[in-house]
Amino acid sequence: MRATCSRNCLAELLRRLGQVEAQGQTRSPSQLSPARSMTRGRSVRERSKKKRVNDLEVVIERCKVVSKVLTVLDALKMEEEHVTPLRRLEILRPQLGLTKPHKVAHFVYRSPQLFEVCRDSRGVMWAGLSPQAEALVEEEARLLEEHSRTAAEYVTRLLMMSVGRRLPVDKIAHFRRDMGLPHDFRIRWVHMFPELFRLVTLEDGDYLELVSWNPNWAVTEHEKNVAALAGDTSANSHAGTPGELSLPFHMKFPPDFKSYYKFRGKAHHYVKTGNTEQFQKTSYLSPYAEARELTPGSQEFDKRAVAVMHEILSFTLEKRLVTDHLTHFRREFVMPQKLMRLLLKHYGIFYVSERGKRLSVFLTEAYDGTELIKKAPLVKWKEKVLQLTGYRGKNKNIGKVHESSDSEDYLFGGGSDIGGDDDGAILNVESEDSDDVLDDGTLADDAEMDLGDLSDYTEGGSVKSR
Repeated sequence: MRATCSRNCLAELLRRLGQVEAQGQTRSPSQLSPARSMTRGRSVRERSKKKRVNDLEVVIERCKVVSKVLTVLDALKMEEEHVTPLRRLEILRPQLGLTKPHKVAHFVYRSPQLFEVCRDSRGVMWAGLSPQAEALVEEEARLLEEHSRTAAEYVTRLLMMSVGRRLPVDKIAHFRRDMGLPHDFRIRWVHMFPELFRLVTLEDGDYLELVSWNPNWAVTEHEKNVAALAGDTSANSHAGTPGELSLPFHMKFPPDFKSYYKFRGKAHHYVKTGNTEQFQKTSYLSPYAEARELTPGSQEFDKRAVAVMHEILSFTLEKRLVTDHLTHFRREFVMPQKLMRLLLKHYGIFYVSERGKRLSVFLTEAYDGTELIKKAPLVKWKEKVLQLTGYRGKNKNIGKVHESSDSEDYLFGGGSDIGGDDDGAILNVESEDSDDVLDDGTLADDAEMDLGDLSDYTEGGSVKSR
């Protein structure tokens, strides 16, 4: 960002805020919701490099960058005029998984095409959205609106798969970004489709409850895919009461995959050919059929659980979910307690990545290398966000799970190159009412902000006040 550029709406907003304060109008900053603590994934089991799918690990690295940047973008989007003191964004540290000495400012400075930074006459650093980011915010709102009907279908089908035909709103919230639900889905969206579901309040919270059963939606995505491959384009027309299915699942392995690995001198098989063939031939109940009478631990029970997970992943934009989000629904979807073991057992149908603090599961058939085979508009939108971060990826081969990742090297790289050598990276704003801008008690703490906290960026002359 250049100090002389005409697009500095951030500077103008600061001046306007100063005028508002001068007129005695108190600005109450939006409350950034504190993050819930992340679940630290346990070591699921030793695995050789041959089992690790490098292409999908690369996808995880990209997703980590986008996820963190979108967290900051969403926080700024909730602020009045999309502007807030930079220090106030530090509340996002837990949500971003930051430990000292890393700061939220790293993300802001690393993405100058998305975020703009100004310093007012009091020395307070302010962050706001760039014009490119503002355009992306508007585009996302339009895409979410266009996706609403599809998202409503998928949520309805989740309700149709559940035991009581209802699900807690708090649990559905875990799927918000994964399924393309709008930001205000709790307030507005849940009431937009009264013919499909309704909001009910019970003793333990709010639930979405199914209103009407649609037999055409009780056909799994897997059934549709198999029918399409067979040239049958009328799979929905054969819909009836969901019952027993006998369809094998598509399995996909990396080119150099070996079915076993050695650990402590013993050979351990990832995929046992005989067991796999028997599993693929086993009949199972449709995810939309009543399953409470199934015997836990039986092959029929496990295969139906695989079908449920396959269906849920098919509903997501990126055919990928944090495993925590699946385990939250074990009771509602009649799935085994040791769900992670089942995901790992059916390597080839699913792939579990252990990178990061939370494990992620992929639907392998949906990917060709590092790319989704079918990309929804909202996925392409996220790719635009990634392009504006400047992250391109460096590592062709992802190392061990606990090694420093490519995305972390990018996001937490040395501070010397964050601001560059351009003093124009930070715009200094002289407000006509600078003495009154921060007189409001709610902003006084920010006025006394210790700029030493940002020492990584204030040395070397890259962001010093003029």
